Amino acid sequence: MNKQKKGLVPELRFPEFEKEPNWPCVRLNAVAKRSTSKNKGEKITRVLTNSAVDGVVDQRDYFDKDIAVKGNLESYYIVDKGDYVYNPRISSTAPVGPISKNKVGKGVMSPLYTVFRFNSKNNDFFEQFFKSSKWYAYLQTVSNSGARHDRMSITGSDFMAMPVPNPCELEQQKIADCLASIDKLITLHTQKLEALKDHKKGLMQQLFPAEGEVSPKLRFPEFRGQDKWRETPLSSKVELISGLHLPPDGYAEVGEVPYFTGPSDYTNNIDSVSKWTTRSANIGRRGDTVITVKGSGVGELLRLELNEVALGRQLMAIRSTSTHEGFVFHFLATKRQLLIALASGNLIPGLSRGDILSLGILVPESYREQQMVSNSLSSIDEMIAFQEREVDSLKQHKKGLIQKLFPVVDEVM
Repeated sequence: MNKQKKGLVPELRFPEFEKEPNWPCVRLNAVAKRSTSKNKGEKITRVLTNSAVDGVVDQRDYFDKDIAVKGNLESYYIVDKGDYVYNPRISSTAPVGPISKNKVGKGVMSPLYTVFRFNSKNNDFFEQFFKSSKWYAYLQTVSNSGARHDRMSITGSDFMAMPVPNPCELEQQKIADCLASIDKLITLHTQKLEALKDHKKGLMQQLFPAEGEVSPKLRFPEFRGQDKWRETPLSSKVELISGLHLPPDGYAEVGEVPYFTGPSDYTNNIDSVSKWTTRSANIGRRGDTVITVKGSGVGELLRLELNEVALGRQLMAIRSTSTHEGFVFHFLATKRQLLIALASGNLIPGLSRGDILSLGILVPESYREQQMVSNSLSSIDEMIAFQEREVDSLKQHKKGLIQKLFPVVDEVM
């Protein structure tokens, strides 16, 4: 309490403000007002939701359907563009629920949400503050401990009494502009990432024959006019290595070979491996395609670059016997949706050996053509992986910066 009375001091401050007074700490209700206007007569039919990852979005777009039913919208709060919304539902990405600024336009939201509006239109500073974790502790303090495990239970008055930092407007804007510039970079790099993924998807559709065709739309110049691709059962081109379940004492943090139990373990970075075990017959090798055959993420693929990996029972390794290993991997990637459908159609959800081996695969006679198709798509995979690292690096940079630019305000005023 005494610390807050003396003012707040962020760990990192712009040079021109270092000699300025410490930040005052005020209640949220001193700089914002709660908005409780109801949707009388259901004049507004656009229903919004507040996602922990995507922020305020149209409910129809987010869920691919209308969750709220017409006739029940009169009790919903009206949310104007620029308003802020608190969703009390907790998740791994929002441990106390997210607070997001509405940037999509006027709509209505469930009365379970808290809607509030800042007195000043220059409130980008607070938008960034609510992306930090510096306000979590207060909500955890005032939340009803007897509430549902997946939802915070906080009264409107307690929520609006939340302590928030309130530096001078110039410093607020400086911080907001700095963080917004990183947001813009993240958006641009994310758009580039999505463009690369779309490019690869389109290229795959041209490099592999369409359904009912025996030749691809796009073929490398030296192979144009050559024999059509031949269809053969995948079983004639690969062998399957089934995974084996290990008890908890069968693996540890050190060992002879990495141990993968599911798609969450997928990595080709040896430093990222968290589970190790002893070498066995249930081993995937460099060049194999690892596939998840049971549980969450069924159908997910990894082209293995590590020398050896022990596989859990949720996984299998697909090992090429007479076809370029990369060609097999990219072929299976084109069948991802089919594999998911096959898994969901079984009595016990999952892929059997028969589901995989009975797939038909169209293969060019030339091993060189197989290799060129694989190399072409693999080069895009490398660009995608690099771009993913760029996006992740920017997000981590912002996450670290935002924690330093905002002080802790965890005490109840």
